[in-house]
Parts: sequence; C-alpha cells; structure tokens
Amino acid sequence: MTPETLRQQFLVWQCRLRQIAMREDGGRPAEGMRPKVLSPEGHSLSEGVIVLLVRSDPAESSDFFEFQVRQNHDPNEVYQKGLTFLQSTYYHRANRFSDEMTALFLPESRLAALLAELGACRLEFRQFGQSYRLPSAVREMTTEEPAYRNTLWHNRLFNTRLSDDVRILGFRPDWAAAAALLAGSE
Repeated sequence: MTPETLRQQFLVWQCRLRQIAMREDGGRPAEGMRPKVLSPEGHSLSEGVIVLLVRSDPAESSDFFEFQVRQNHDPNEVYQKGLTFLQSTYYHRANRFSDEMTALFLPESRLAALLAELGACRLEFRQFGQSYRLPSAVREMTTEEPAYRNTLWHNRLFNTRLSDDVRILGFRPDWAAAAALLAGSE
C-alpha cells in the first residue's frame, strides 16, 4: 500500500468514526478517536489521548465554534448547537481535513511535556477490527495557528469553562514509515 493510499484510508476511517460518535453517542469520543500513545521505541506513555481532526482550512468552523460558546450562556445549548453542527455534513469529506491531528492538554500535563520534548511518538488506533500504527512527529502549537484556535474552541463546545491556559500538540504521521510497518505486519 502506498503512503498516500494509507493516509486517505485513515482519514476516511476517522471521519466515519466521528460521524458515528456525533450521531449515535452524543459526541463522546469513540475508542478509535483515542489512540494509545507510545514512545518512538514502543514504550507505553498513555492508554488513550483524544485527538481531533482539523480541516485544512479551519477558519469557518473555528468561527462557528467560538460564536456558539460566546453567544450562549447555557452550556447545554452550546453543546446541542455544536453537536448539531458536527452531526451534519462536517465529517462527510475526508479530503477536507489535514492529516495533522491535534490534542489539548492542561498546562501541567507531564505527558504533553514529555511528548513535546521527544518530538515524536507512535499513535496506535483501534476500533471495529481495524487498526493503524502511526509513527508521528509531535510539536507544540502556538496560539496564532488556525489549528490551535480550532482545537480550543472545538473543546469548548463540550466544556465551556475551559481556560485559555492549555497546551495543544500537533501530531503529524509519517505515512511512509506507517506503510512500512503495515507491510511488515502482513
């Protein structure tokens, strides 16, 4: 399998998992949205971290998320409007999403500090009999980045009291290395 084919299949799979989570589970992160995190050498660092898919051009959805949180004072209304948006056609086209996933951490998170220091990890996704092992570069995002803003406001749909004091990491898979791992396991 080529790295590009693997990338496309993964994003389609992730979008489908998220459609199901939004429509059937009230937005609760499914197993396949919470990869196990391992060091580059394969040592377990976390049994699961919630990662988000961010559109390649996230401005419109970021604006919507922020508007809902700022406009509504009732957390339930924010949640319902955000969920309705995410249940619609948001995840219908996998090609609209970047392959750099994001995760939000509290500022004192030792895992976030370790991942940022390592600059790499392996994410292991599993659900519905499908699995992906993705060696990934890790980087700390800055507040000015569109993906940072999208991640922050997306998370605030589900927790309106979330502080500005967070760390957001980006995880960019090495598709060639992932394809090689896949070929080695067949």
